[in-house]
Amino acid sequence: MRVVIVEDEIRIREGIVKLLSKTNDEFELVGEADNGKDGLQLLRDLRPDIVITDIKMPQMDGLSMLEQMFEQGINAKVIVLSAYSEFEYARKAMKLGVTEYLLKPITFHDFMQALENVKHQVEKEKQDKPAQIGTIEQIFQFLIDGSLDINEELIAYLSNNYQITKDQSFSIVCIYLGSNYHSMCKKAKSDFKHALSMYGDVSYCIVEVPHRNSFLSILYHYKNSHDLERWLQYQLLNKQLNKVAIGWIEANGISELEHSVELLYPYMDWNISFDKEVIISYPKITQIQTASCVYPIELEAKIKTAICAYDWNKVFKIMKEFQNSFLDGQIYIPREIKECYVRFLWVMINIAKEVGCLKIQNLNSQKLLEGIMNAQTKEDLWNASDFLISLMVSEQKKEDAVHLTVKKVISIIHEFYQTGITLEEISIRLNMTPEYIGTLFHKEMGITFSTYMKNFRINKAKELLCGSSYKLYEISERVGYNDPKYFSKVFKEITGQLPTDYRKNYK
Repeated sequence: MRVVIVEDEIRIREGIVKLLSKTNDEFELVGEADNGKDGLQLLRDLRPDIVITDIKMPQMDGLSMLEQMFEQGINAKVIVLSAYSEFEYARKAMKLGVTEYLLKPITFHDFMQALENVKHQVEKEKQDKPAQIGTIEQIFQFLIDGSLDINEELIAYLSNNYQITKDQSFSIVCIYLGSNYHSMCKKAKSDFKHALSMYGDVSYCIVEVPHRNSFLSILYHYKNSHDLERWLQYQLLNKQLNKVAIGWIEANGISELEHSVELLYPYMDWNISFDKEVIISYPKITQIQTASCVYPIELEAKIKTAICAYDWNKVFKIMKEFQNSFLDGQIYIPREIKECYVRFLWVMINIAKEVGCLKIQNLNSQKLLEGIMNAQTKEDLWNASDFLISLMVSEQKKEDAVHLTVKKVISIIHEFYQTGITLEEISIRLNMTPEYIGTLFHKEMGITFSTYMKNFRINKAKELLCGSSYKLYEISERVGYNDPKYFSKVFKEITGQLPTDYRKNYK
């Protein structure tokens, strides 16, 4: 009997461990947690036979943990420990299926009796079903994972208890929730169950697939699969669920469940290609006629200019145009849409890095781009682009949070950089000594006044090189360098490239 203990008081937890050690070898401690949230994760990972838990705990109480445990198909036997003898706690525990409720402080005799009771319950249930299987949910979980052998014993058990034959027809519905999986899963499952309850004659089992941010519903014992699919299209997408991707595939026989799920998942991202949410039905989706996806190069030029100008409202507006450019009534291959997003965001990353509104160490570029290529919904793509812009905006706000005097100095630089204004000239304007301003500037900004001035002028030059068609000598003059050759020399010192090469690379 594999046991997990969830108890926030360490002395009580250690006491229970000692009590377990005094029992025979039938009880094996496999995990401990000091709060309900970590305890629930342990139960998901370890799938124990017995859970010993407190009621009052931080982060998540014991009753909430048990409620989620049973909802997720983890049917361990439970011994509840509590210092609270009120009937309400015991009533809630019994309602959840808890049969052993012990009040603290517990005695060795009561504890052993409770262990024996749940042990007999576990043994009786295992006599009623194959030893290697649990609930119907666990059976389908193992079948989909490919971790359960389909033998005569399993077939006989499913036939006798659930009227499921070896050649049973199944329809598999995949509900993808994306980054909202943990917050939406409970409600989404409830909505799905509600929709099926109104349909009538259908049996189903729900299996969670957290590593794919989705859950599966295996449907069986229905009359007409096409009628059921149409019903779910109407109920789920038009009424119940939104901002999700839903897939549909049929499996002919128990042995086809795993293969059918693996066949469906690669097509789930076709949700990206449609203006309205639809059920991605396999193999129908393979017959879709698609248009050629054209990369919106004109929007790339616009967003470069907007980033260079730190015009975030315009950046968001252009990004919205980019997102909507793939929702024009045409159907594009989702991989091509994703590749356009990768190219567009990669351009944004590079230009933002160049003009100083993005610190590359704050961004895991590889993870961002992998997230785009693994996206299943339009919201996944939109979230990636919004996240990138938010990093740029927050970086700009960090730079703005400086001393008032330094802000004044920066404001003067921004206004008069074209004239090559000096620290001495600024100190006269502010009625302060150059030494004081220089020291304060270095302390606040982390660089000297002259370095900031030089970098600002070169960044302005980058903006003009990327966002205008001015000639090199015109750009040189506009950023305060009268000698184009000297400007080119300074530009190369800072960027490692000549202005002409820089413009070629980024424009």
